[in-house]
Amino acid sequence: MTKLLLSIHVLASILVVGPITVAASMFPRYARQASPFATLLHQICRGYAVAGVAVPVFGLATAIQLGVLTDAWLLTSLALTAVAAAVLALAILPGQRLMLAGVATGGGEGGDAGGADPGGADAGASRAAASRLAMVTGVFNLLWTVVVVLMIVRPGSTTGA
Repeated sequence: MTKLLLSIHVLASILVVGPITVAASMFPRYARQASPFATLLHQICRGYAVAGVAVPVFGLATAIQLGVLTDAWLLTSLALTAVAAAVLALAILPGQRLMLAGVATGGGEGGDAGGADPGGADAGASRAAASRLAMVTGVFNLLWTVVVVLMIVRPGSTTGA
């Protein structure tokens, strides 16, 4: 049973968290260009965020089966996962919605492919919003990187890893 739970946990991590990190990373660029692709990227992030609940659920089930629920590396991973989920739900998804709303109203539209906007202030605001969102997405991706490293290295593990 442990191998099945672990397999589902790892597959869910790859198939769910992977697309979120890629789509969220690509979003600011395409949103600034007022590309319809930005809407698709936001939908990917939103949809996969819901499916992402499976990752910690199967991770916890695996941890219970392995008897490592109180290990420091696992508790740290759980805390970082919760922080990453909060960053996604409270910063990335709302930031994407705001950028899409700005594009829809013409406020965040980049004009030509070079991003030059005759309005000036709108272009600056769009650039600033995209930069903030890119930074927050980088933090989100870094959190997941640390979680993956903790899952592989597992400090104190007796597996020799």
